[in-house]
Amino acid sequence: MENGKIKVAILGVGNCASSFVQGIYHYSNNNSEDGLISDVIGGYKVSDIEVVAAYDINSSKVGKDLSQAIFEEPNNTLKFYDVPETGIIVEPGVVNDGVGKFVKNIIDVVPDSSDFEKSLTNSGAEILINLLPVGSDEAVKFYAQSAINTKVGFINCIPVFIARDENWYNKFRENNVPIIGDDIKSQVGATIVHRVLAQLFSDRGVKLKNTYQLNVGGNMDFLNMLEEDRLETKRTSKTSSVTSVANNGKGIDPDNVRIGPSDYVKWLEDKKKAFIRLEGESFGGAPLNIEVQLEVWDSPNSAGVTIDAVRYMKFFAEKKDFDSLDLVSAWLMKAPAKAHKDSDVLMKLHELTHVEKN
Repeated sequence: MENGKIKVAILGVGNCASSFVQGIYHYSNNNSEDGLISDVIGGYKVSDIEVVAAYDINSSKVGKDLSQAIFEEPNNTLKFYDVPETGIIVEPGVVNDGVGKFVKNIIDVVPDSSDFEKSLTNSGAEILINLLPVGSDEAVKFYAQSAINTKVGFINCIPVFIARDENWYNKFRENNVPIIGDDIKSQVGATIVHRVLAQLFSDRGVKLKNTYQLNVGGNMDFLNMLEEDRLETKRTSKTSSVTSVANNGKGIDPDNVRIGPSDYVKWLEDKKKAFIRLEGESFGGAPLNIEVQLEVWDSPNSAGVTIDAVRYMKFFAEKKDFDSLDLVSAWLMKAPAKAHKDSDVLMKLHELTHVEKN
C-alpha cells in the first residue's frame, strides 16, 4: 500500500512539540521501532508524517526555523535527536487566554496572527494538533472553530473539552471534520498506570475505597497549573479516566479521590514524578493497598501517543469513518466523548486498521 504524506500543523511549540518533531526524525531515520506503541497504523509509518506549519506566541520561537524553535527556552525536555533545518518557520498564533499569570513574565508575547485561517489553509495541513497550555479555554475554542472553518482535522491534546462537549462534538460531525480528543494520555504515564490499577482492582473483585494521584514537575505546564482556575478541567479529565473503570464502572465517592498536578519543582525540568495510592477491600473485607511512584520525562511520554493519533486520524478520515475516531479517542485520550474499556478498543482498532503488506 502506497501512502502520501500526512501533513500536520502544530499549535504551541513547547516541550510536547519538541518531542513530537524529534520523534518523527528519529523513527524516520533508523530501522528501530523500539519505544513505539504502534509501528504501522493503516499502512502509515512515522516517516509518513510531515510538519507543514507551526504556531506559537513567544518571541523566542516565532520567526525561527522549527528545528531551532523546539529547543528554545523555556523548553526543557530531553533532546534525543539533532533535528536538521526544516524550512518551516514558526508563525504567530492567537493569544486569547493562552498565557497564565505565572508565566506572563517569562514569555514575550508577539502580536496575533493577522489571518490564522488563511495561513493554515495555505500550509496545506490536513490535521491541526493542539498542544497549547492547560487552561487555554478561549484559545482552544478559537482554534477548534478555525479547524471546522478550514476543514482541517483537529487533535485536542489538552484538557479543554471539545470532543467531550456535545455542542462542539456535533459541530465537527455536522461539518464532516474529524476530531480526536480530549487530553492525550501518556504512553506509560500516571493516569494510565492509575487507570490500569483501578481496573485490576475491579477485575479481581477488590473494592476501591480511597485513592490519590499527586504529580509534580518542572516544565511550563506545571508552572502554569499553579493557577488553580486553569486546572479545573485537567483534574476532571484525569479523575474521570480513573474513576470510570473503578468498581465495575460504579466509580468512587468524590470525597475519596484526589487526582491531579500538585506542585511545580523547577529543577525537575520536564521530568514528572507521580505518587499513586489505592486503598481497597478484598476477600472478607481484608485491606489491600498499593503505592506506586513513577518518574518519567513528561513530553516524550505523550509524543508517541500523538504520533499514533495522527496516523489513526488520517486512516479513518480517508474512509469518512467518524465512529471509529470515537474509538481512537477512547484509546488515546483521558476524556473522550465516549468511554470504552481499553482492551476492547485496542483489539477493535487493530482489526479496523490492519492492512496486508505487499
